[in-house]
Amino acid sequence: MKIADPEESALDLLRNARLPGRDGLHDIEIDGARLGRILPAGLGAGGVLLDAAGALVSPPFVEPHVHLDTALTAGEPRWNASGSLWEGIAVWSERKRTLTRDDVIARATEVLRWYAANGVLHVRSHVDVTDPGLVALDAMLEVRERVADVITLQLVAFPQEGIVSFADGAELLEEAARRGVDAIGAIPHFEDTREDGVRSLEIAFDVAQRHGLLLDAHCDEIDDEQSRFVEVLATLARRGGLRDRATASHTTAMGSYNGAYSYKLQRILARAGINLVCNPMANLCLQGRFDGYPRRRGVTQVKEMLGAGVNVAFGHDDVMDPWFPLGTAFPLQVALTGIAAAQLTGPAEIDEAFAMVTERAARVLRLGDGYGLAEGRPANLVVLPAESPYDAVRRQTRPSHVVARGRIVAETPPAPTLLRWPGRDPEEVDFRRPGDRTT
Repeated sequence: MKIADPEESALDLLRNARLPGRDGLHDIEIDGARLGRILPAGLGAGGVLLDAAGALVSPPFVEPHVHLDTALTAGEPRWNASGSLWEGIAVWSERKRTLTRDDVIARATEVLRWYAANGVLHVRSHVDVTDPGLVALDAMLEVRERVADVITLQLVAFPQEGIVSFADGAELLEEAARRGVDAIGAIPHFEDTREDGVRSLEIAFDVAQRHGLLLDAHCDEIDDEQSRFVEVLATLARRGGLRDRATASHTTAMGSYNGAYSYKLQRILARAGINLVCNPMANLCLQGRFDGYPRRRGVTQVKEMLGAGVNVAFGHDDVMDPWFPLGTAFPLQVALTGIAAAQLTGPAEIDEAFAMVTERAARVLRLGDGYGLAEGRPANLVVLPAESPYDAVRRQTRPSHVVARGRIVAETPPAPTLLRWPGRDPEEVDFRRPGDRTT
């Protein structure tokens, strides 16, 4: 990669880029914070900001589901010994009592720095609002403003301990809407009764619609095949007109549904137009903890819902917290895990997995014209030293450069592996099949 002085011309130029779904190499003109023309290589004008030298250039990664207020708290005040979702909630309830504004801001900002370094420039974070002081929410509202020059951060008011079953849960949700969140959440399967769960969704939809907000509910994150709140969410979204402004996250119970109900559900979700977010890394670990063998692995019906025309995206959910103690905020790790968990091994399916952390995730956040490689859109992109989305996922290539609003904000120098094989001269190993190399 070669970087030149961007002051040489009124336009900057990213040269020799390989673009997803397009043949040949291209030049991308950058006019300030916006993309200009995208032309065949050699035809672009401007001072060379970057020569991609045939690397894959993609719109930035998008994180559709994470909990930044809980990030980096793994082991505090204790580890989740059982590894279950329920103990994770109990551990967080203990840790929540010690939250301070500075604590939340420091942890959330650090993980957002990791996201930016990994090429993620759009993030949706759920924030626990079952706290009478709303400490985490106020801190995250400040973080949203602090990172706005690099990352677009959406905040979801998330009632971790319920709306109906938690004292003043509905009032706290309403207050969160007044304070300026982007979306309203719910957790119907955690409520005390099914009736409470349905009522919690009705309350969440009412708040979202009155305040003109999106809706993103943790839905059926349980192994119970009788947990069927996603049908309620989808029906409310269709009848109330929210449609693709509504998202059902997790839906892990879907992995336990019988075939007849699953077939009916595909029609309900496709007709409603809602989004699904699957969080494969966290849910593979959290679900099935009460099973013997065979043990369920807590992944929603990704392949089937994609086939039915439902928009599905992959998210992290957790980065080093009581529910999942690992993670570096790298979306291609999530995509690879999702491929294995959902058995998306066909070439077209692997390309879809890449889309599930880029374009499909952008649809969840409803980024519209604020996302994508097209003239006039924000100059946000990642340069991946790969031949294709398939290659990037398989080799887990981190971005060599991340461009936010026309500025290079992150660089990862190449780190080749030198193999000293007996009887041969030392040589670099890049884990590509020789026949796949095009540069």
